[in-house]
Amino acid sequence: MVEQYGITEPISTAPPTPEEIALNGELIEELKRQGSFESEAESNKRKKVLLIMQQLAQEYVRQVSLKKNFSDGMARDAGGKIFTFGSYSLGVHGPGSDIDTLIVVPKHVTREDFFEVFERLLRERPELEEISAVPDAFVPIIKVKFMGISIDLISARLDIPKVPLDLTLEDDNLLRNVDDKDLRALNGTRVTDDILRLVPNKTVFKHALRVIKIWAQNRAVYGNIMGFPGGVQWGILVARVCQLYPNAVAAVILSRFFNVLLRWRWPQPVLLKKIEDGPLQARVWNPRIYSQDKLHRMPIITPAYPSMCATHNITASTQKVILRELERGGQILNEIMLGQKPWSALFEKHHFFSDYKYYLSIVAASKGTAEQQLKWSGFVESKLRHLVQKLELLDSIELAHPYVKTFDKEHLCNSDEEALKVADGQNVAAVTLSTDLEKAVADEVGDEKSKDEADRKDKIIVYTTTFYIGLDIKLETKEGGKRRLDILAPCQEFYRTCRSFTDYNEDMHSIFIDSVKA
Repeated sequence: MVEQYGITEPISTAPPTPEEIALNGELIEELKRQGSFESEAESNKRKKVLLIMQQLAQEYVRQVSLKKNFSDGMARDAGGKIFTFGSYSLGVHGPGSDIDTLIVVPKHVTREDFFEVFERLLRERPELEEISAVPDAFVPIIKVKFMGISIDLISARLDIPKVPLDLTLEDDNLLRNVDDKDLRALNGTRVTDDILRLVPNKTVFKHALRVIKIWAQNRAVYGNIMGFPGGVQWGILVARVCQLYPNAVAAVILSRFFNVLLRWRWPQPVLLKKIEDGPLQARVWNPRIYSQDKLHRMPIITPAYPSMCATHNITASTQKVILRELERGGQILNEIMLGQKPWSALFEKHHFFSDYKYYLSIVAASKGTAEQQLKWSGFVESKLRHLVQKLELLDSIELAHPYVKTFDKEHLCNSDEEALKVADGQNVAAVTLSTDLEKAVADEVGDEKSKDEADRKDKIIVYTTTFYIGLDIKLETKEGGKRRLDILAPCQEFYRTCRSFTDYNEDMHSIFIDSVKA
């Protein structure tokens, strides 16, 4: 009996034809031209960095254990283990990709210890280039650049006395007595592991997902925080199509991918396996019970218990953009399969900044440090979808399309008055030193003095992060009349939301919203 993958029987179990195999070979060559695969040297460097992180995790647990009066032997036995998740764990990362890393610790090690002891251990390492801790995030996180590699570090505490190196996270009972933040942290690794277990051919899945990641990034529909699927969400979608065509090569999976999703009867959920009950009182996605779950427009459900909707951030506008891009991608794939276009046609870049006549620019500014600006701009970014949702409610706005990337600048100002104008989005004669906030953070962390130290003397530094929302505005009514466009109320509500930032300081932080005409 052939094993069935997924909750339904496959659509086709046909093996690939010689033509499909040849087309798949062309696809792999295009992925190489796109720079999708990292070099062996970079791959080895990642392994070295993860080995150091494992050593730091064990030292972190040992030091905390000693502080809590464990004997030296018991402190060493308490363990600590790192797991990866996301693109790296799925095997679809490329050159320069970050590594999503989870540190699992025993029950006596707290989240506060993570931001005190482990952060201190990181800062003591000579390989550290950048660091930014965000303890107030939905999933508390420490972001670092270490030996040139970006790493997102999260931590989770299990209700067990020690965490050995042979621990796996498959057992649902390990989730007992963990809080919501720990549960979310653990879910990343558990979901990634489940995805790989639930696809019929891992190599086919990885090649297809690499293509979809490049396509989604080039078309600016990649980024969960902005209301688009992220890496794991696109991964679940690709995995579902792999289940429906278990013997197909990646080229065929891609052609089916666009057709299947365009015909999908949203909000019917995408599931890789049946939603399961478990040992916790945890909430599992269920629109029949929870009214909030009924509001999810394109529900993509995580396979690991407790199953959650991974796409709750998708709004009416971002759904329209996603479906528009799926339609475009499907048309191109049909032409590729007929030999009328090369694979490179799929990866044409977006035209966001010429697609709309009107845009909103949202500037998050601060007069603190670069690290403080990262926290502030990150908070504003996390709330931007709420502004999008309020704009969507206006009759005169057909679509509010948030751009997935931000624009960071560092300004040197001569006076408080000039700094205030920069923070308010005005063009003044301030010197823009850098458009890379990460570099500014590196300057703060590193021991070397900045080359522009002389320029900085007696200057006021203002950091700005700019976000853009494209607006499709329709002022004419069906009856031939004119609608009024007034975005004051949504903007004021957004201002209030941003001012709820834990460390908000009126003298340090500001938000400025302006309309921009293309």
